[in-house]
Amino acid sequence: MTVEQIRKLYGARPFKPFVMQLADGTSVRVPHPEWMAFSPNGRTVTVFQRDDTHEVVNLRQVKSVRVPANGKATARK
Repeated sequence: MTVEQIRKLYGARPFKPFVMQLADGTSVRVPHPEWMAFSPNGRTVTVFQRDDTHEVVNLRQVKSVRVPANGKATARK
């Protein structure tokens, strides 16, 4: 998975929620583009969740991305 591919999903219009699967087996849900922010150097993103928690993701650790057909991305941890 490349940073460019993630940027393409992030910038898609209309936006479709997606889930990033990380190398350690965790999943991070991106429900809306306003809930994700790229770091200035572009190597990490911060993803916020409905409960005000957030995850900082090193984009080199993203192994795959799922875009659910039903449009409801759910993360499995």
